[in-house]
Amino acid sequence: MSSFQDRIIRAAKLDASLYEEVEADKGAMWQAMAVVVISSLAAGIGGIRAGGLSGIVVGTILALTGWYIWAYLTYFIGTKLLPEPQTQSNPGELLRTIGFSSSPGLIRIAAIIPGLESAVFLLASIWMLVAMVIAVRQALDYQSTLRAAGVCAIGWAIQIVILGLFFAIFTGSAPSI
Repeated sequence: MSSFQDRIIRAAKLDASLYEEVEADKGAMWQAMAVVVISSLAAGIGGIRAGGLSGIVVGTILALTGWYIWAYLTYFIGTKLLPEPQTQSNPGELLRTIGFSSSPGLIRIAAIIPGLESAVFLLASIWMLVAMVIAVRQALDYQSTLRAAGVCAIGWAIQIVILGLFFAIFTGSAPSI
């Protein structure tokens, strides 16, 4: 278990070697999924006043769905549309690295403290985005951090559209963004 905890801490510290490690470790898929679930549970608990218990369940399902979609989008964008000459990857590598980039999201549990919700969620979002750029740069073997950031931004925009369409289909109305 300490190896898993160590990986979460190293991912949150933005340790690029951790992202290389989980990229290569095919056995880390369950750990990556667990990080996404734990991070979304932390967000659900942190935001329980707004979402209640059902918000935790729905949030966890959306987080897992979003992780999966974003990893595949990132794979396609990064390897097919914007590869560098040395880029070699597969969807599993991106699922593992992007999963661990959710590690900073664990701080969202602190949003349960009245008055801190907005600040904690903002800090966590920025920290997770930086972690994801590092994860993508490592998984896609990029030399350019800017290219990795571009891949993340394009994937994020497409993911928002896809999730919006799912939301509209299943609820009959589009979410307000």
